[in-house]
Amino acid sequence: MPSPIPVLLMVRELTVGGCERDLTKLAKHLDRDQFTPYVGCFLPNGVRADELREAGIPIVVFPVRSFYGLSALRAARIMRNFLREHRIQVVHPFDVPSDIFAVPVAYLCRVPAILSCQLSYRDMYSSVYRRALKWTDPLADRVVVNSEAVRQSLIAGEGLRPDHVSLCYNGVDTAIFFPPPDPRSASAPLVIGSLCVLREEKRLDLLLSAFAKIRHLRAGMKLLIVGSGPMLEPLVTQSRDLGIQDFCQFEPSQSDVAPWLRRIDIFVTPSRTESFPNALLEAMACGCAPIGSKVGGIPELIDHGRTGLLFEPGSPEDLAVQLEQLIASDALRQSFAAAAAERARTRFSMQINVQTNQAIYREVLETKGSARRV
Repeated sequence: MPSPIPVLLMVRELTVGGCERDLTKLAKHLDRDQFTPYVGCFLPNGVRADELREAGIPIVVFPVRSFYGLSALRAARIMRNFLREHRIQVVHPFDVPSDIFAVPVAYLCRVPAILSCQLSYRDMYSSVYRRALKWTDPLADRVVVNSEAVRQSLIAGEGLRPDHVSLCYNGVDTAIFFPPPDPRSASAPLVIGSLCVLREEKRLDLLLSAFAKIRHLRAGMKLLIVGSGPMLEPLVTQSRDLGIQDFCQFEPSQSDVAPWLRRIDIFVTPSRTESFPNALLEAMACGCAPIGSKVGGIPELIDHGRTGLLFEPGSPEDLAVQLEQLIASDALRQSFAAAAAERARTRFSMQINVQTNQAIYREVLETKGSARRV
């Protein structure tokens, strides 16, 4: 049997963000008969670091503190030595800082397969980062995206060739994220919820405003928001201003989110920008009836009218209308919940994600010829 191909997956830090979660899931699920994963980062601490170490996946630190100082040069030397020592054949960074650092270093070290990732729209980043990405894009063999919406934005807005951008949807581990084994009691209070990092672009203020409009429709109805971030205090203040603070529950970020998702009947993603949100996918897998804003890759996840509902971005009035539909009809809500769980399981499983990533690795290696010595 041929030896497994060594792969270096990279991210800036190993905390609770989406890129960090995507890297960790892939590292844990890669076929070890075919690939040997290593994880590189700038900052080694965080909940994902603990998870990776428990899975026996080596972590190497490339201590970049700034792209303008000597730390980047020292880190590049450490990475060069690591690539040579472990004969790394694939380098796959997952976020913009690691793209900007890892792609040029891997290119200069002649790594056979070099990928970069674009898991959100580029207008989310500073002009400095966007200029740097224009330089690193041609050095990468492929730019991997997690939604067709972002793929089209790179082709139309950044001038990338269609064959240079590979689509790999995020995957959900259905051994962890699955509907509750027992149906919720019909008498249990209805729970509307969301789970995310509490940043401005998540637009949870829209959800609070919409909830205030429809709270009277069902006795005992609750709003559950799970997450931490800079918008926590403004959201708590808004709930008081709207007079709904007694019906809102705020919980900090959780390392184990599946039990929280299984408490939610209607899951809402009201973001003003998204590529392919993990939390929404995991909520669907857990049997939540989903509602999402009509932006980015959310319509690729939610089939409007079949597996959930979409609303016009920025409109609490339209969100309230969609919520009202699911509050008024238990049958419709349960139908969407079952269809969403089936869609997550059959279209967006972790197995499909891993197979797609591995196919990209092999395709690049084969296109460039047999994996050459680093």
